[in-house]
Amino acid sequence: MIEFRNVSKQYSTDTYALHDVSFTVAKGELVFLAGPSGAGKSTLLKMIAAIERPSSGQVLINGTDISRIRPAAIPSLRRNLGLIFQQQRLLTDRSILANVMLPLLVAGASHKEAETRARAALEKVGLDERADAQPLSLSGGEQQRVSIARAIVNRPQLILADEPTANLDRASANRVLDALKAFNSVGVTCIISSHDEQMLDAAARVIHLNHGQLEGAA
Repeated sequence: MIEFRNVSKQYSTDTYALHDVSFTVAKGELVFLAGPSGAGKSTLLKMIAAIERPSSGQVLINGTDISRIRPAAIPSLRRNLGLIFQQQRLLTDRSILANVMLPLLVAGASHKEAETRARAALEKVGLDERADAQPLSLSGGEQQRVSIARAIVNRPQLILADEPTANLDRASANRVLDALKAFNSVGVTCIISSHDEQMLDAAARVIHLNHGQLEGAA
C-alpha cells in the first residue's frame, strides 16, 4: 500500500530530516515508528499525507507517486487518510459531536448523515454518551479518543498517528491504542509513531529511525 524508495528530505546543505529511506507497508498492517525526538518520524508521516514533499526519492501510495501529484489532487488523497496528532486541535466552541461531524460536513455530507456517522464513530471509541460534552470538560485521553473518532469518521483506508499517547497516563494510553487496534482489526492500515517502550515491545512490526535513517531491517 505504501512504498518509500530512497527518500530524502533535506532542509539545508548539511541538515537531513530523512536520508535515503526505503521500506514498504502492506495493506492492513499495523506498523510503529520508533526513534528519539528529531529522528524523522513526524516528517515521514507528513510525507505520506503530502504535507511535506521529499527532496529526492519517491513516496507511493497504492502505486501512485504522491510526491509528484498536483496540489489540486491532494484533498482527494487526504479523504482516504485519518490524521491523528499529539495536539488534538479540537474546536473548543462546540461539542465533541460537532467536532467529529465537521470533516463530513466539509466533504458535503448532509447534517443528518454527518450526525449519524459521527455518533457511530464516538461509539467506537467509547464516548457516545459524551457526545454533547465540550472538549475542555474531557480528560487528555478522552480528547485524544475524540480526535481518533474525527480521524475515522470518513472511513479512511489509512490512519497516521503521530505520538497519539504522549503525555497520557498508562490507562488512557492503552485505551487510545486499543481504539487504533480495533480499526486495524477490520482492515484499516495504521502507522503510529511512538516513544512508548511498553507499546513498542508488544508491536508486531517496528520501523526504527535515528537521525533520519533506518536502523536495521524495515
